[in-house]
Amino acid sequence: MSIPAYDSGIAAGLLAGLLFGYVLEAAGFGSPRKLTGQFRLTDFSVFKVMFTAVLVAAIGLWLLRVTGVIATASVYTPTSFYWAIGLGGLLIGAGFAIGGYCPGTSIVGAASGRIDALVFMIGIVGGSAVFGWAYEPLKGLYFAAQGPQAQTLPQLFGVPDWMILAILVVAAAAGFAVGNRMEKARGGPLSASEVMREPDEPVTTIDHNPKELNAHV
Repeated sequence: MSIPAYDSGIAAGLLAGLLFGYVLEAAGFGSPRKLTGQFRLTDFSVFKVMFTAVLVAAIGLWLLRVTGVIATASVYTPTSFYWAIGLGGLLIGAGFAIGGYCPGTSIVGAASGRIDALVFMIGIVGGSAVFGWAYEPLKGLYFAAQGPQAQTLPQLFGVPDWMILAILVVAAAAGFAVGNRMEKARGGPLSASEVMREPDEPVTTIDHNPKELNAHV
């Protein structure tokens, strides 16, 4: 038995994309302030939202497999190429920190009317074109340091799936706790008014401190 939405790849992809874009915008990720706040350790919304998404997907897929809704073989598991992963992670992380967007959030930002997000998207298209042009010369590096074929974390460590899921849940709880403490120490997280404020608009104490805002009301 398979999930009906999976029978039409285009429909399932469009639905997933719309839902993903809605969640990103609702979380404030259409603004580069929210994203760069993660690098400054003042706003852990990126960590919280993305780690929650990882947990929901991991636990959901596990439940679907153990209940027989989907077959294990129907879930694609990519093979790791460590040089490509390391260099790719470094490049996308640098672009994330400098531009304040990742590919997905830049689309959300552009849809919200942000010019900087549109410029970032143009950079993505240009970078993809350069990669396509340089693929053949870089092919050896791209496929260097290949890991085991389609290996999962339970296979790598020789433990059952539920143990990896339990470790992820504990890591998420610890990360949330540390993030909350750092946000309080550094004056975060960003409020909705701060996220939407124009670049040349000054920061006010009232915007950043809800207690003072309530006092003025």
